[in-house]
Amino acid sequence: MAMWIQAQQLQGDALHQMQALYGQHFPIEVRHYLAQWIESQLWDSVELDNPAEETKAKRLLDNLVAELQKKAQVQGGEDGFLLKIKLGHYASQLKSTYDRCPLELVRCIKHILQSEQRLVQEATNASSGSGGQAMDTLSQRHQQINQAFEELRLATQETENELRKLQQSQEYFIIQYQENMRIQAQLSSLSSLPPTERTQRETTLQSKRATVEAWLAREASTLQKYRLDLAEQHQKTLGLLRKQQTVILDEELIQWKRRQQLAGNGGPNEGGLDVLQSWCEKLADLIWQNRQQIRRCEHLTQQLPLPGPMVELLSKLNADITDIISALVTSTFIIEKQPPQVLKTQTKFAATVRLLVGGKLNVHMNPPQVKAVIVSEQQAKALLKNESTHSESSGEILNNNCVMEYHQATGTLSAHFRNMSLKRIKRSDRRGAESVTEEKFTVLFESQFSIGGNELVFHVKTLSLPVVVIVHGSQDNNATATVLWDNAFAEPGRVPFIVPEKVLWPQLCEALDMKYKAEMHSGRGLSDDNLVFLAQKAFSSSSNNSEDYRNMTISWAQFNRESLPGRNFTFWQWFDGVVELMKKHLKPHWNDGAILGFVNKQQAQDMLMSKPNGTFLLRFSDSEIGGITIAWVAENPNKSGERLVWNLLPYTTKDFSIRSLADRISDLNHLLYLYPDRPKDEVFAKYYTPPLCMFIDLHKSQ
Repeated sequence: MAMWIQAQQLQGDALHQMQALYGQHFPIEVRHYLAQWIESQLWDSVELDNPAEETKAKRLLDNLVAELQKKAQVQGGEDGFLLKIKLGHYASQLKSTYDRCPLELVRCIKHILQSEQRLVQEATNASSGSGGQAMDTLSQRHQQINQAFEELRLATQETENELRKLQQSQEYFIIQYQENMRIQAQLSSLSSLPPTERTQRETTLQSKRATVEAWLAREASTLQKYRLDLAEQHQKTLGLLRKQQTVILDEELIQWKRRQQLAGNGGPNEGGLDVLQSWCEKLADLIWQNRQQIRRCEHLTQQLPLPGPMVELLSKLNADITDIISALVTSTFIIEKQPPQVLKTQTKFAATVRLLVGGKLNVHMNPPQVKAVIVSEQQAKALLKNESTHSESSGEILNNNCVMEYHQATGTLSAHFRNMSLKRIKRSDRRGAESVTEEKFTVLFESQFSIGGNELVFHVKTLSLPVVVIVHGSQDNNATATVLWDNAFAEPGRVPFIVPEKVLWPQLCEALDMKYKAEMHSGRGLSDDNLVFLAQKAFSSSSNNSEDYRNMTISWAQFNRESLPGRNFTFWQWFDGVVELMKKHLKPHWNDGAILGFVNKQQAQDMLMSKPNGTFLLRFSDSEIGGITIAWVAENPNKSGERLVWNLLPYTTKDFSIRSLADRISDLNHLLYLYPDRPKDEVFAKYYTPPLCMFIDLHKSQ
């Protein structure tokens, strides 16, 4: 409810934007009376593109309707009677609207809550800024963009006012021109009159004609100046539009795409797409208004041709504004939800494309169809160079056509591909040591539509992030390495899909830490000590100083092509094995801090020898992918008074599928303290499986 209380404090444009979120699709009264209930539901847990989630969405709809009916029943008094009827009506209305498409209700409420949160955040930032506190960079950028929009709105309003004045002046000019023609006709008809009367009338008419013609000459010059001034104003506005469009498309949208790419490596959710859409829609609106103004200027010029450069000037302005709108439309056809970057043949996958200006330009009035095709790296290069690759593909995708739908509640125009499947793939000739899991493809989405009553026709296309195609699960970890390296180190605007052959070690550390934290769902990532351990493994080094690795580079070959010394696996395969083991079986123990993990055999020995017997630690196996071993210190049974560090054979996923780590530690009575000095039951007891007799006793007591 806290969000709704804050939303009600909004003022001015922010308040209007908030009110505009509501309507018949979701009445504002429902938001008001069910604020606490709405904000406590897990709307984000519903995957909108997964039809299997419809049951969950249906349950949320039924609960919403039930809450509304309950609220209606408790209303009393004179005002309560009307409210009771109104809330009951809304309950029926929402039920009938969303009963067949409950996921749309979830989409609508998620959009409303996210938009309210954004508006409240922006208002909070603005007020803290006016209080003399420094606003963060993000809100400063947003403020600059909004100020530029206000400038553009005022400039467009000014040219609209000037255009109306020009139109009125021109209409009056045409009336006076017609008057001059009438005087001319009267002069021509004087020949039939007697000489005396003719002379008198002729003098009067000639004087009148001279006055009108002088006015027309002056006014023609004034009109031409008006036209030139207006063209100059339009030129300035177009310059501002280009500048604003560059900020939004070449900076903000590119940054959003970069965040989306890093999210593929486990980075934070890209977010901010609704804000981008609102900016793109404002741009579309302003561009279209200016385009209409320029066309009206062309019409006025055709209606009353005057000597001068106006025809050429307007023709250039028209071409420029068409270029601007073309760039906006083609750049805002984006992939909202990327296809999986490791793509297995014969497996269902999904993707969503969205046209950020689709609602504003009424593209949804004649819904366009989008087609998805898989293309190779070479074909992607040719596409970006505008070399014709029409109909070329590198495989066959089933269910690859989808119509864009307009969602009234969120104002979005998008196509949800829910059931695509890659039936077959055509691979290219590989280079040198490159394996199939290093070959990159991309999914090309393309569509064609028109705006302004077929006035402008657009062929739009967009490429997905690179995908690696596999045919067997065993290829997954090598394919993931290719994707991780690409997502982490791709430069904006690169030629598809070029990445550096080597990178600085700290850059790779950042990517590995991001991936690890995401897989563990934890804020506990890789510590400096963990990263030193990984550097020692990657570079076959013994240095414990992180500074020694700061300027070292690691190549793709060292990362996932060449085996580690004395092993039959690569650095990445070892690391990925650790991640998979932790993710499936040991995540809680990592998050509890119970697993040190990144410790080699010698380090473990040094650490344990200074501790009491029975002290143990958990470290990842050096010799086995996805293995974890227990190292502990104890007396040497063969030599009295001597202590040794023992290492169990590594446990793997297979072992933990039979019996958990906690239970295995519980079974081993000689393990007493988790390093440095925590009694093992204090750390692991909450994960022990209760003995069977406890289940029987519990059952009896019930």
